[in-house]
Amino acid sequence: MIAEKETKRKRIFSKLGYSQEETNDLVGLMNTLLANYNVHYQKLRNFHWNVVGADFFDIHEQFEMQYNDAKESIDEIAERIRVFGKTPLSTMKDYLEESEIKEASTDLEAMQMVKFIIEDYRLLMEKMFDVLEMAIEYGDSGTEDMVKAQIKKLEKYHWMMTAFSSEKDK
Repeated sequence: MIAEKETKRKRIFSKLGYSQEETNDLVGLMNTLLANYNVHYQKLRNFHWNVVGADFFDIHEQFEMQYNDAKESIDEIAERIRVFGKTPLSTMKDYLEESEIKEASTDLEAMQMVKFIIEDYRLLMEKMFDVLEMAIEYGDSGTEDMVKAQIKKLEKYHWMMTAFSSEKDK
């Protein structure tokens, strides 16, 4: 009976039923993911616009497809933060300060661009697993489902880009 009362008291912070601490924890990790995703998104656009060489047609199209998917994921994350009644990070200044993913120059060779994107996917998945673990711990099935779908997509992109770069390294 006491545990039930503590649970009820704990879950009065918001309409979603999470405590203020749980909400802040989840939103904090989602904002970190959001910042990293936005820097990655801009990097994909940079590479899409600036790739040159023999791999142009293959990579140019892939970068466009991937930045369009990234844009959708970014929107999902930001809207999920709003579901919690919080404000998502939304300025480039905030993204660059919060993100582990860094901007890249425009004068890279195509394979360098691919390798940067592969590393971005590794970092993004690391951030996604941080969000996923906390969502599972707090019983947040909405965030859990969103992140699992995004992980699945990034794993495929990581595999595709890794296969492409490995083939070129031979």
